[in-house]
Amino acid sequence: MTTHIHLVKLSVGTEGVDDLAAWQKQPQVQTKDGFPCHVTRMRPKREPEILAGGSIYWVIKGQIQARQKILRLDEVDRGDGIRRCAIVLDPEIHRTASALRRPFQGWRYLDPEDAPADLPKTRDGEEALPPELSAALADIGLL
Repeated sequence: MTTHIHLVKLSVGTEGVDDLAAWQKQPQVQTKDGFPCHVTRMRPKREPEILAGGSIYWVIKGQIQARQKILRLDEVDRGDGIRRCAIVLDPEIHRTASALRRPFQGWRYLDPEDAPADLPKTRDGEEALPPELSAALADIGLL
């Protein structure tokens, strides 16, 4: 039985993992205690499973390229009467093997067995493969 679940989310406007890291260092996307976060209108219903070891997997340019451990889910009040959820993240970004993803809105759950593996630290500086090449390699079982 799965004890935890992940989220997968598009990183809209991000050109690469380094761009995501730079964006998250901006004060307006950090919590008061200095952690990067992503604010969403919907609070995940599977919160206990997410907090039991889940990560957010970032889709950049049509491919999952990185993940961050989810630390907590905070309620956000911006004074407009709309309840929001801040997905609070570990600042360390782990690059992952590329996995193609079609565009979608919001976030989706991702079972651990379907999550791409982390890349070895020695490959941290590598950029993701172009989507066409990644798809071709996946089709022949090399990715």
